[in-house]
Amino acid sequence: MDLGMPALLELDGAEPCAFLCRELGLQFIELNLNLPAYQPGDADVPSLRSIAEKYGIYYTIHMDENLNPWDFNPRVAEAYRQAAEEAIGLAKALEAPVLTMHLPAGVYFTLPEGRSYLFARCRDRYLHAAEAFRDRCTAALAGTGTVLCVENTGGFQPFQREALELLLESPAFGLTLDAGHSHAAGGVDEPLMISDRLRHMHLHDAQGRRDHLALGTGEVDWPKYLSLAEERHCRVVLETKTAAALRQSADALRAAGELT
Repeated sequence: MDLGMPALLELDGAEPCAFLCRELGLQFIELNLNLPAYQPGDADVPSLRSIAEKYGIYYTIHMDENLNPWDFNPRVAEAYRQAAEEAIGLAKALEAPVLTMHLPAGVYFTLPEGRSYLFARCRDRYLHAAEAFRDRCTAALAGTGTVLCVENTGGFQPFQREALELLLESPAFGLTLDAGHSHAAGGVDEPLMISDRLRHMHLHDAQGRRDHLALGTGEVDWPKYLSLAEERHCRVVLETKTAAALRQSADALRAAGELT
């Protein structure tokens, strides 16, 4: 089981991240495509490959959290589909085995009876767009062995579950279980996420609805998730937001005998 870290905002570029990654005994860095330095059109691929070779690490990719390829505006949706294809192109260039994406719930109207999601009201159009996105990404990933994984966030709406089922009809798609998000959402998505399609994991602690905490500082039974990752042969990102919290998580893993 490989352990990794996210690209950290406080570190200036990939090389300081790679230095810390190797120092902590981790195997990979998850590049975040919300960060300007890692935009597919701007990322210095030769430099990233050289850094990976120098420090003996590799990369996974977290796609832009704003990605919404089923937006009702066709020009906006097409821009997001192209952005997804560019992210897949970056994954190919870096030989990244996993990309992770969120599943957007989209816009909702707050009515007297509660939230009314537009994707639910326009379900057929939404699901057709999900199928088209699935097929386009499947074609882009053909022959690579790279998997595009959907991450749980705050609890999937019924229409999101339907879209996820459509995406998982393709072997090019898989699942990323975020343990902290799951805790904050009361575990509602775990029956869906813990399946034979689980490929990747984001591991961090959480306290109530506060997540991305260092391991051992919250309420998450993180050894349980680590055992699940070992059982399912998942890569695990120690997904904290600061180097200090990442070091604390690594120390917790060493104390548990999970990191040398």
